[in-house]
Amino acid sequence: MDFAEHDRDILTQILRWRRDVRHFRPDALNSDIEDALQQAMDLAPSVGNARPWRVIRVESPDLRKAGQEIFSTCNQAARDSYDGAQRDAYMALKLAGMEVAPLQLAIFTETAPEEGHGLGRATMPETLVQSTAMSIYSLMLTARALNIGVGMVSILDPGAMERLFDVPDTWCFASWLCIGYPETQDDTPLLHRVGWQENTQTQWETR
Repeated sequence: MDFAEHDRDILTQILRWRRDVRHFRPDALNSDIEDALQQAMDLAPSVGNARPWRVIRVESPDLRKAGQEIFSTCNQAARDSYDGAQRDAYMALKLAGMEVAPLQLAIFTETAPEEGHGLGRATMPETLVQSTAMSIYSLMLTARALNIGVGMVSILDPGAMERLFDVPDTWCFASWLCIGYPETQDDTPLLHRVGWQENTQTQWETR
């Protein structure tokens, strides 16, 4: 299939408007949207076709509360690592949408999957984690195309998350995703908007 300029323009718009969302409406997502997000992960590339991502749909109020408590502890430690104006700027950031987002996913990487039979990862086992990251990004882009927001919470202690969900020893925590309808639409990243840091341009070095 050959894609046209119009298709490329749409892809660029989706890439530009794909933003971490922290402010959600509480409206539930319908099952069709959830199915589309799941199918997007199915379409993601992975090393050796290992499909190492493992996804837990977090609906239990107790698990959600425990996740928020882990975030609060880690967020406090992160805040205390800054000084002066940068500490004040950090405190002003909203870094999670765990209180409101209707759909929340805890995502892990299976580090010893039977799938793939070891192809492509013997010399670079980290490609399993990279594969999980690509599945998350596939979900994010599809969500944006469906006018759904996704926030990736990374201020979490991986070991605490693995203990919270009592996962197998071969699972390593990747991310907690908050998913729902965003309160506002904005193509300016939050960290740009609050003056934390602008993008640095990608440089391709020639050697």
